[in-house]
Amino acid sequence: MRIRSSFPYETTHDDLRIRLPDGTLLYARVWRPLTDEPVPALLEYAPDRLSDRTAARDRQRHPWYAGHGYASVRVDARGHGDSEGPPEDAARPPTEPAGRAAAEDGAADGAAVVAWLAAQPWCDGTVGMFGIGRGGTYALQVAALATLTAVEAPPPTPLKAVVAVCCPDAHPDNGVGHPSGSALPADPPHAEAARARLASLCLPPDPEHVGDTWRDMWLRRLESVDPLTPSAPFTASDVTTRVPVLAVGGWHDPYADTVLGLVERLPPDRVRGLIGPWPHAYPDHAPHPGPAIGFLQETLRWWDHWLKGKDTGVLSDPLLRAYVPGSHLPVTEYGVLPGRWIGEPAWPSPRVRVATYALQGAPALVRSPLHTGVDAGRLLPRGGDAGLPPDQREEDARSVCFDFPVREETWVLGVPRVRLRLTCEASHAQVAVRICDVAPDGSSTLVSRGVRELRRTEPAGEDHGSAAGDVVLDLAPAGHAFPPGHRVRLALSSAYWPWVWPGPESAAGFTVDPAGSALELPVRVREADPGIAFEEPEQAPPLGVSLPATLDEPRPERLLLGDEGAEAGGDEGGARGGGGWRLEVVPPEAGTRVYPDGLEYTEDGLTTYTITERDPFSARVRCDRTVRLHRPERGWDTGVRTRSEVTCDATDFITTDEVVCTEGDEVVFHRTWRKHIPRTPLPHPPL
Repeated sequence: MRIRSSFPYETTHDDLRIRLPDGTLLYARVWRPLTDEPVPALLEYAPDRLSDRTAARDRQRHPWYAGHGYASVRVDARGHGDSEGPPEDAARPPTEPAGRAAAEDGAADGAAVVAWLAAQPWCDGTVGMFGIGRGGTYALQVAALATLTAVEAPPPTPLKAVVAVCCPDAHPDNGVGHPSGSALPADPPHAEAARARLASLCLPPDPEHVGDTWRDMWLRRLESVDPLTPSAPFTASDVTTRVPVLAVGGWHDPYADTVLGLVERLPPDRVRGLIGPWPHAYPDHAPHPGPAIGFLQETLRWWDHWLKGKDTGVLSDPLLRAYVPGSHLPVTEYGVLPGRWIGEPAWPSPRVRVATYALQGAPALVRSPLHTGVDAGRLLPRGGDAGLPPDQREEDARSVCFDFPVREETWVLGVPRVRLRLTCEASHAQVAVRICDVAPDGSSTLVSRGVRELRRTEPAGEDHGSAAGDVVLDLAPAGHAFPPGHRVRLALSSAYWPWVWPGPESAAGFTVDPAGSALELPVRVREADPGIAFEEPEQAPPLGVSLPATLDEPRPERLLLGDEGAEAGGDEGGARGGGGWRLEVVPPEAGTRVYPDGLEYTEDGLTTYTITERDPFSARVRCDRTVRLHRPERGWDTGVRTRSEVTCDATDFITTDEVVCTEGDEVVFHRTWRKHIPRTPLPHPPL
């Protein structure tokens, strides 16, 4: 990592407020080059907190862009951080629907900020927009909105280009939208991430930035909070835009399919895709796994082409550049993965063909223990020492597996597909599919996975017998090189907890008939692209956040506690369901951070997933989160504590959420929500 303290331009930065058309003030931080000439603006508009949570990350990139001749702007979305108003969904009258209408409200706010920036005397009237996760989704939504409102080409909008990193392809809260057709703990109302955002949303504005109005702003925000506000749907197919898009993702992030969807759907003269081995992180942010790349330099080429009219060669790059990792040991944290960069001139690629592996053997009953899936890894890995899936051997032992020997090096690039002929006696079931790379020593590395809900057109019972049918399931996109001597393993299970909430009849399982089943791998020609290379990562000097040492014993990010006897069946005459399993997950950001302006930000949490064998109604998620904001020199001390729990019965999910907010020793807000959410069948083709 290179840290640069000198740039082509000297820079300055200011905090200011941007007034939306309805009068709401959004909090913004602007870094600008010191020049008499107006320059293009770059906007990162996100529902995070620029004054603390993203401050260190912002300092790495926004001053860098300013030093290269751009006004780089970071804005807190409505109802977040130091911006006024309630969040978008909560801002709508109760008689109006949420969902897509609310998403359009958020995009309208972003478009208003783009227009405000273009009108400033220091801006030349052109704007680019970028972001990661929900911030990237906002950028794509604003781009789509600009196209929808355009009547001529080019669109009458100052937004000229977008860089979208690790963006959801279903909705902002969906952890694995592409490979799942079942209710997920990653989905509201079950999300650990959603509960973490609940705590963040309830945090107060900072009086250091908004003044004495902070408490009134905070109380108004708290009154609008609803933990189960619907998320706005969004898919890559929604983006039919004339605004050029650089789509970026990682194989260890659940949103790589967004990149493939965009490069497939958008005109090739307006889109480029980039997929590395990264988790949910900016590619220059020392991600694990790596290699990290000079992402800021790469995006500067994109901005210079579209906002300054320079010939930087971005349209000469392959439509899709992707990193194909080589085989590696299955551990929960990697440094740099072996592999190579390749380039595709089109997507779907003419260099990728489908290799079909027919399943062999007699029909097999798939009836997995309900805790199958505990070695899935974090739903949204951001690095850390417990983010990625560990060795899959134990998961494989809980599954029905089909192995295929690898006789020559096989590069996989794209979306694997399985075709399964299944028989199911229950009215509802689930099929979880994993593809693993099995080494000669037996170690099993996860490559891709997917989950589907199975349902019958006829209710199960004595009069109806079993239902049989064919199921086609697309798995998560993957890039991987299988070496000769290894095996491609297809593993089938009837459970995948805690990623997938068990159905009422999950314990029944299903039967797979190999005679009508196959694995289809997208196999890429073994041809490296030596012309693809990136500069070393480069960033602006860090913010200078300190991490005070404590006497507390470090806690493992992931701890699994279970009754091994349960896996073998347990005592049928004992307690209901046999043995129990408990998975504890600690947020990687737990701890105290002290900012240069004196703010002490302390965060802690614990999410527990528990389940009892043979009892799908025993599944339970509990998420506890605490955050403290403390400015000792001002005597300002506030805290937020959230406690959320989700359980289920045959017809509903039952959610309980509690929020307690304090100022010093005073409780200023305390509310509990309890709701029943119907387990609505998903619209998948019946078995």
